[in-house]
Amino acid sequence: MPVARDVLSHAAGRPSRLAVCGPEGELTYAQLAGKIDGAARHLRGRGIGPGALVGVALADPVELITAVLAADLAGATPLVGDHAWDRERWDQVTGEHLAARLDTPLPYVPGPPVRTEAGPDDLAWACFSSGSTGRPRAIVRTRASWTGSYPHLGDLTGIGPDDVVLVPGPLVSSLYAFAALHALATGATAVLPGRWPGRSLAGHLARASVVHVVPHRLPDVLRQPGSLRMAVVGGAALAPGSRADAAAAGVRVVSYYGATELSFVAVDTDGGGLRPFPGVRIEVRTGAHGPLGEVWARSPWLAEGYLAGAAGPLRRDDDGWVTVGDLAEPYREGQPLRLRGRGDGAIQTGGATVVPEDVEEVLRNVPGVHDIVVVGLPHPSLGSVVTAVVEAGRAATPQRALLEATARGGLDAAQRPRRWFVVPSLPRNPTGKPARALVAARLAGGDPEIRRLA
Repeated sequence: MPVARDVLSHAAGRPSRLAVCGPEGELTYAQLAGKIDGAARHLRGRGIGPGALVGVALADPVELITAVLAADLAGATPLVGDHAWDRERWDQVTGEHLAARLDTPLPYVPGPPVRTEAGPDDLAWACFSSGSTGRPRAIVRTRASWTGSYPHLGDLTGIGPDDVVLVPGPLVSSLYAFAALHALATGATAVLPGRWPGRSLAGHLARASVVHVVPHRLPDVLRQPGSLRMAVVGGAALAPGSRADAAAAGVRVVSYYGATELSFVAVDTDGGGLRPFPGVRIEVRTGAHGPLGEVWARSPWLAEGYLAGAAGPLRRDDDGWVTVGDLAEPYREGQPLRLRGRGDGAIQTGGATVVPEDVEEVLRNVPGVHDIVVVGLPHPSLGSVVTAVVEAGRAATPQRALLEATARGGLDAAQRPRRWFVVPSLPRNPTGKPARALVAARLAGGDPEIRRLA
């Protein structure tokens, strides 16, 4: 069933229940249902219906979620993007596939209820991989692969219609978009500040019973938990001691591992370790990564693939198993899954996934950069911090100010290196490519040839 239909059902049963709260206002379920229905009629009047991909790029999170649900009700496939992206960025992502880009609030069009035949196998949702980069990757999935997991998440967390769910991040992130839509599908109140609320966090937590959050934000939540009973944590591994801190604050933690391409893979409800999410089978295939292996999953929650032929880490085998290259210790059914990072060098930083090659592509054009390698160095709260190692060769060493200016102009915030080093010559593998793993090892070992870039 489309999430929009759930909203209409909640509006019929509890019309005065608060549905969404944002920086510019709030809507009851009756008000939200009316806006969705009227906006869906507007979209159908423009010829936007089943099979159409609709970009949604509104700054206000309440207007954004309304447009997403209107597209859903009309039978189209919503794709949430950053409201600051220009048309060129959208064209990079979607190619010729985009039927419309919604960047202003949709008007209300009166008329009879919108009727759309909706099936579980419809390509009904599209989202960006977390940490979308200079070459954005949009991932397309069926309705069932997105909404079919809702009841399982509800069972694991106890989220229900009487909860107030704080979603403290941008909805362009699939983690936060999923959280918001799950809350509305269950009939809960979704609090959508649209970004990390900063100084207003305490006020939000005073009314919230549930928060969806990435690990490095959990300590901020636990310092002033308010009425919170549950924290749903995804995006990276929990820091040591986080569960004990949460228990002391009276907050239960449910953490999970997944990927935008895979959705949920494993979940830890009590600190006993990651176990397969309902409906998921897991294999760790060893052989190519020394003592570690790649995590492969098979489940109903897998995405169909990337939009516009974009390349990415998603791989499939002939039996329906998929992987994005995450590494883990050898695994046997019944044991906890012990993750150990990404085999392709992707960097997990503060809940975002940064692909090094995308950062390198932008910075390689800076004068004085002969070549460059981007790696992740361990960080106590972010998981890893994006680090650039510049090969200057015989050229003059590039200025850090110029590198940082280029990063600000061409990279999203999560991608921008926070640490900069320079080396006369990068180590390379037999094919001539920089040996990324060796660079990371030399950095960790304090190689004196690699010096900080002032």
